[in-house]
Amino acid sequence: MSNPRKTEVIGIASGKGGVGKTTTSINLAVALTQLGHSVMLFDADLGLANAQIALGARAEYNLGHFLAGQKTLQEILITTRQGVKLIPGASGMQELAGLSDIQAASIVQSFGVLADDVDYLIVDVAAGISPSVLAFLAACQRRFIVVKDDPSSIADAYGTIKILCKEMELDEIYLLPNITSVRLKSEQIQLVSDGWCF
Repeated sequence: MSNPRKTEVIGIASGKGGVGKTTTSINLAVALTQLGHSVMLFDADLGLANAQIALGARAEYNLGHFLAGQKTLQEILITTRQGVKLIPGASGMQELAGLSDIQAASIVQSFGVLADDVDYLIVDVAAGISPSVLAFLAACQRRFIVVKDDPSSIADAYGTIKILCKEMELDEIYLLPNITSVRLKSEQIQLVSDGWCF
């Protein structure tokens, strides 16, 4: 009998919005899929979810229907044309944006029924340090904090990492620079992960 595969859960967050967090999540999900892995993307940017739009997908149902008890997780799950399994979040629902840490943790636990055949679960959380964001990140094995070359982005990323390390005592936290220029062999190279991935 074969052992069930172990799903690696990766949370992608940012201290500040507009740094390319969702695009980073999508590009990582698509790249891992193209490498032959089974990947699920959970759009946990509750209240302002847009991963399905960026992936060019249309979901009839979303996380709001699951939380209301109208649909199961299997019923809201869609597979995008890139091969990524997507749990779409809900956009424009204020009550979802204000989930408590207990509610967020229960959502993550619900994914156990779907994760048996998934290599990577990527959780695209909202920007900031709300209780639901911190609960989602605590449920992940690795945490990527996306930052861009902007004073407020850097300061907010630092604040987020400080809370994760000092107050929550979490590890496996990685800083991921985005929309950043570097000099390499006298040539200016623009490293931009902020692009569509079709």
